[in-house]
Amino acid sequence: MAEVTTLDGAWLRANPLPLPDEESDKNARGRVFVVGGCMTVPGGVRLTAEAALRSGAGKVRIATVEPTAVILGAFLPEVAVLPQPMDEAGEIDAAVARIADDVRRCDALVIGPAMGCKRQASALVGMALAEEARAGLVLDAAALMALSDHALALCGRERPAVLTPHIGEIAALLGRDAGEIDKDRVAATRDCAERFGSVVVLKGAVSIVAEPGGATFSYSGGNVGLATGGSGDVMAGIAAALIARGAEPTVAALWAVWLHGEAGRRCAETVGPLGFLASELLGFIPQVMQRAA
Repeated sequence: MAEVTTLDGAWLRANPLPLPDEESDKNARGRVFVVGGCMTVPGGVRLTAEAALRSGAGKVRIATVEPTAVILGAFLPEVAVLPQPMDEAGEIDAAVARIADDVRRCDALVIGPAMGCKRQASALVGMALAEEARAGLVLDAAALMALSDHALALCGRERPAVLTPHIGEIAALLGRDAGEIDKDRVAATRDCAERFGSVVVLKGAVSIVAEPGGATFSYSGGNVGLATGGSGDVMAGIAAALIARGAEPTVAALWAVWLHGEAGRRCAETVGPLGFLASELLGFIPQVMQRAA
């Protein structure tokens, strides 16, 4: 079995992030498109969008349910918002969603943050995959819960998608019991990466990252304070921004894990080990990224 590589400073120095040219405009810095949100968690998608901006993306667009779109745009004026039709449950209605043009134009696409309905999220994933876009793809939260129908399309992508499950979500992806997975998280992450042809980040006290083909990494620099609502939405936005900037999916996923963990460490030191908010991670991302550059 392939060994597990520790994600540390030496690996980061050997795999630096692409830096924009000083003459780059906002399009050259990367365009991120975030599809998610619902009436139950109306602000969660803001965390993903702002994390993408804080991680260096030049432009970010959000597609979310119509009643919350204008509010989000006013709260985060740096992004463009695309109001989407809503179903009776307060989720994006994938049957009439208008996202195809933006999927084709973006450099990285995130689907699933702050959504609650796996059926609608799965339909949105299917729509995006049908566009055969060359954009990077990050799937999070509800988008992870019904990927079996999309396994073949994911495996056929030119660039692997990035999947960011916690243990319950990877259990759903693999159709196995979470307790069984917890006994061998490395094997489960590798199995998931192979099954879906994707880079998989299994979040936890020790995060495991595996790519198709077996290369596997571990990161143990996070803290229990990161186990809070919205934290995963932030990580998804970081990964998407790094892909949009030109990083390969595995490099983007690993840097996202590290930046997220280090931002959590800063929060633990300044706010306290428990009780900091996912939104408080956002301000530390540029600092941590600069320190690592």
